[in-house]
Amino acid sequence: MPTLFRFLFILAVIAGMIYGGLSALVLLVEPRERDITVRIPSERLNPPPPSSP
Repeated sequence: MPTLFRFLFILAVIAGMIYGGLSALVLLVEPRERDITVRIPSERLNPPPPSSP
């Protein structure tokens, strides 16, 4: 039974480290805002009319 408690304790410590790392990322890292330009081909905006047979 002591090995089960040791295993659960190790899992809890690992989960706590992951949780602490994620919360540190949330608090300490600020995202940078920047403009994004997406080029759209004119064929997609103004498709050619369908040709009739």
